[in-house]
Formats: sequence, structure tokens, C-alpha cells
Amino acid sequence: MRKIGQKRLVVYAFLLSAAFMLAGNLPLARISYPNVDRTNPSSPTPEKILHLKKPDYVRGIYLTASSAGNDSYRQKLITNLKKGYINSVVIDIKDYSGYILYDTQVAEVNKIQGKKIKMNVQQVIDDFHQVGIYVIARQTVFQDPVLAEARPELAMHTKAGNIWRDNKNLAWLDPKQEKVWEYNLTIAREAVLLGFDEINFDYMRYPSDGPMSSLEYNLATDQQKYDVMKNFYKYLSQNLSGLTPLSIDMFGLAMDNTKNNYDLNIGQRLIDALDYFDDICPMMYASHYPKTYLGYENSAEHPGEVIAYGLQVAQSTTINRRAKIRPWLQAFSIGAVYDQEKIKAQIRAAEAATSTSGWLFWNARNVYADYMFVE
Repeated sequence: MRKIGQKRLVVYAFLLSAAFMLAGNLPLARISYPNVDRTNPSSPTPEKILHLKKPDYVRGIYLTASSAGNDSYRQKLITNLKKGYINSVVIDIKDYSGYILYDTQVAEVNKIQGKKIKMNVQQVIDDFHQVGIYVIARQTVFQDPVLAEARPELAMHTKAGNIWRDNKNLAWLDPKQEKVWEYNLTIAREAVLLGFDEINFDYMRYPSDGPMSSLEYNLATDQQKYDVMKNFYKYLSQNLSGLTPLSIDMFGLAMDNTKNNYDLNIGQRLIDALDYFDDICPMMYASHYPKTYLGYENSAEHPGEVIAYGLQVAQSTTINRRAKIRPWLQAFSIGAVYDQEKIKAQIRAAEAATSTSGWLFWNARNVYADYMFVE
């Protein structure tokens, strides 16, 4: 068994050994990406790291690092995954806390004591790869109290000059700061080297709740929040495309605003991301839309209709663009009881749309009923 906690861990060594171990056991197609430092073209290119090819249609579930790292939970989950319907998992590597959740070797993270080890990351990836499961790393970006507190010059501030905090007392990073871009790029690159098959970026936006009137955006004249975000999308694409598939999470209502410039006041517009990511993952949870959305008395009772509408509205915008749509589906009960029928209604709506490349289940507690693992 590998020891991931050693201080002098040599990343390339254990990755290469993992590649050899897996080479004869993967049931899906295999691809590899060169570990190239794209900021330094003269840097050496070490051996290639093994990854699974993205399924033609992704059907996935979300896992915290704690759940993925729990051997008992993971093995029970793998039993269900062997049924063959769910083919992907999305695992936190950096969540709302800002901590990296495995024994990262990124120097800047370790300098600010920015890790909390919740999983033996190599064992987790290996176990899922052994049964042909595509493994996606979920990385939160601008909601990052760890870096914001350690490097306050990178944080968002109040108009009075203090670090701004949201309703959960969490500090955010300033999306304009290129040091923040570089920090997150380095983390994403390490995830690719570890063997994650895709990087999924979340909290790629400005804050949406908290004492908003005190927030100093400090934007340049005529600069919009969505301009800042689009520049960051381009930066990530330039540095990661070709090394790994890329996806981005967005608010579900971004799907409804494809014909105008409205960015939900957080810098998120679908049109800005379509050419820089392979998949856009709107969080189309009906319970999070206005209660009377589409004229319903309680929109949470109609998840299939809510999803179908958003996908239909945005469909023409996605034609001949790089990204496909891969919505997050609600697998939790808020606003209504999400029983088997409501779960399946969402799947039907997602799979009926021509713009989708898959779907993902979200349950923050990682509780998934057995029926979710069969067609």
C-alpha cells in the first residue's frame, strides 16, 4: 500500500507505478496526457499518466473527500457502481473550506498550511479506475477562506478596507487577481498528475449572499464582472486544454439568460464559457428556483419541467460551440420530497435534450438510493 503522507513524496514515482499497476485492468478505453509545464516549453516531459476516457454520456454522483476516503463507504458504493449505470464520480479535492483534501505537494498550499487530509487520493483513484469509473476532481475557486485569510491582499474587501465575508462568515478571493489564477491552476495540474480524469471548477463567480452593499468590487472603468470571469476561463483553457477535460459549474438560472447580458450579478453567463470548457454543469435544482417559477405553485414539485425548460431555452446558444451541457440534478429533498419519480423525471428531461452530454446527482450527504444505480 502506498504511503501518501510522507514529506518527501515523489509525485512522478507513485503516478508511474500506478499507471503500470492499472494498465492491464481497465475495462474502458485508456488515454494519457503528457505532464507538461505549459508555462515553460523547455521543461522536460516525464512519462505519461494514465487516465480513463470520458464516457460518451456521463452519469455521475458527487462525493465529499471524506466519503470517497472512507474505505467501507467506498467499497459499498463500488458494489452499486458495478451495476453499470452510473459511470462517473465527482470528488472534492478543494471544497468550500478552501482546504486541499489530500496530501498535496503544492508548495504554496503547504506554505499557508492549506491542507486537511481526508483521503488517500491515490488509493481512491485506483479503486474507482479498477472498475472503470471516470473520476472527476471538483475544485472550488473563489470561495476560499484559507488563501484569503493567509494572503489578505488576494481577498475581496469591504469598502472600508476589511476582508469581506459572506453569510457563512467565509472570505472570498478577488477574481481579478492573477495570483489567484496561478494558485488554482497549480492545484488543477497536480490533480491531473495524480490521475483524475477531469477537472470540474466550482464557485467560479462573485459572491451571491452576505452584506453585498459593503462589498468593494474594485473593477476598472467599463469593466464588468463577466469580463473578469471570461478572462479567467480563457486562462484556464489555454493552460489545461489538451491535458484534461474541463468543466465548470454554474447557477441553473444562467440557462435562462442566454439571450441577454444578465450575469445574475455574479459574473456568470453561459455564453462566456461555451468556448473554453468541454462541459458546463448548471445546478438545475428546482428547489433553488423561485417558488412560482414557470407559473407553478411550487416549482420544486416539478423538477422535470424546470430542467426541460432551461435546456430548451439555452439549446440554440450551444450549437457549434465547444461545450456541451451536463446538468447537476437534485438528489435531496428541499421544497418537496424527492422520491424515485422526481429523480427519474429529471433524468428523462436531461436525456431528452440534444445539448446534453450527461448529468450528475448532487446530495451533500452522499446518500444515494439503490434505484439510482440502475436504469
